[in-house]
Amino acid sequence: MNPAGTEILTLTAYFAERERHGGRFLAEELLDRYDQRSIATSVVLRGIASFGPAHVVRSDRSLSLSEDPPVTLTAVDNADRIVPLAEEVAGLLGRGVLTLERGRTLPDPTSVEDVRLSVYLGRRQRIAGVAGYLRVCEVFHRLGFLSAEVFLGVDGTASGQRRRARFFSRNADVPLIVVGVGTAEQADVALTELRPKLADPLITVERNTVCKNAGRSIAEPATVSGEFLKVTVRTDEDSRHDGTPVHRALVSRLMETDHANGATVLRSIWGYHGAQAPHGDQLFQLARHVPVSTVIVDTAESIAASYPVIDELTATHGLVTCETVPAMLAVDNGHSRGGLGLD
Repeated sequence: MNPAGTEILTLTAYFAERERHGGRFLAEELLDRYDQRSIATSVVLRGIASFGPAHVVRSDRSLSLSEDPPVTLTAVDNADRIVPLAEEVAGLLGRGVLTLERGRTLPDPTSVEDVRLSVYLGRRQRIAGVAGYLRVCEVFHRLGFLSAEVFLGVDGTASGQRRRARFFSRNADVPLIVVGVGTAEQADVALTELRPKLADPLITVERNTVCKNAGRSIAEPATVSGEFLKVTVRTDEDSRHDGTPVHRALVSRLMETDHANGATVLRSIWGYHGAQAPHGDQLFQLARHVPVSTVIVDTAESIAASYPVIDELTATHGLVTCETVPAMLAVDNGHSRGGLGLD
């Protein structure tokens, strides 16, 4: 095995929850197909704000969010299973965005690059008697990862089988994702500690550039013409800029431009960034302090044009990262941009 392990592909679809194909909700259609093909893991996450190619805003202050929230549906497996699946999904999507991202099952501890480490667990999975996601976040925090976030799935597949969230159920196997941002060396140490405690875990490691941390600029996003990039802005839900939550201001300001093609905000249930201790919502609190991530996937040229807005709104807090996206396809009622071919 090479130092970075086996290559893994992640296929992510961004669309509205009420998007349909052939009379069925698209998410249901896709999950049935992932189940039939025994895709290793897939997770459906509901967003709290978004806009897409049609520039329709859905936010936590609009009726459109409760009626038709944004969703992301992520499928993870080996390349020989994901590549043909991506083309199939593209044929089903009427409006939305698809991305393909490359990862590895192990970090390269000799690398000096920052990485995004994703650990896929069951909702009720435990490590040494403690909820698995709490333990993973604790390890990330102790080792000095810049951030960790726990995203709870509402549906998906695990070990190739469908796992639905049901009202009268413990939902023990519905997948969730723990995402940490740190160095390759930190990721290697974390996995050395965690792997023996997890039964056949699915873990992916992707290259990740830290652009800003707590208002301090570290690196600019890549600007290679023709590339696709993913910028993620991590803040607390109650982090504000001029009195407005940063995630809401980002969606609003970017939507008003003539170049940004979309953004999706995901709320975590637990996590931290910077010097914070891992935390989640507390009973009876008035403000929500959980971490949120605003994900912006676009061309390098559009990201460069959008970055001054991102830079302004993260002047004092937040973690901003950037990754190269090998393939992206945006579809809007018969019109498409980009493609899913991998070099």
